[in-house]
Amino acid sequence: MSKFSKLGLRRAAGAVAIASAAVVGLAGMGAGEASAVKLPNGYKNATGIDGESIQTWRTAESAYPIPTVANNPASRGFVISGTYSGKASAGVGGNLAVKYIIGCQVDVSGITLDLSGAISLTATTLSGSLGLPLKPGQVAVVDITDKDFSDSGVAAVQLSQLSFNLNQCGGYASARSAVKTIGAKGYSTDDGKVSGEGTLIQSTLYGQPFTIG
Repeated sequence: MSKFSKLGLRRAAGAVAIASAAVVGLAGMGAGEASAVKLPNGYKNATGIDGESIQTWRTAESAYPIPTVANNPASRGFVISGTYSGKASAGVGGNLAVKYIIGCQVDVSGITLDLSGAISLTATTLSGSLGLPLKPGQVAVVDITDKDFSDSGVAAVQLSQLSFNLNQCGGYASARSAVKTIGAKGYSTDDGKVSGEGTLIQSTLYGQPFTIG
């Protein structure tokens, strides 16, 4: 059985990567829309060369706009909820991480998690509020939280009324979820390295983009 070792320390919850992107117009939810918009469920199955697998689900995801800083026309805010889960085949360990890609006056539908540059934020709760210092043309990848697969091969994260505030945006904001899973037989992160046997399975399940006008 082949073994591998890969340097890959996980970032703390709340870390944010920010990069510039082209400013593109996009229609979306109006600020006066009171009810949450239900987003489609999602599923992805990733397999290794020896038949090992990790399945990922996104269910009950929703979003709606909220008022933010009073008398600040540049301010934008929204609230998200959802359940994100994974199931690994027998003998496979790993990690499930929930992230959000958020853009200020940027269509994030074609943007992936591969962004450079990082600043640190602290997400102390899954039902609180995160402030993002985004300006027009910028995109953030926000690490919300992560969870290792249990001995039975399952992992799940539920977000409830987690709000995001963009007080410097000055226009519409767009966002979508990204659930990243990584795993292998004999999975370990000792000494800051991801190691295991056989195939290192990596998969990202992207959510449907939504916008806040």
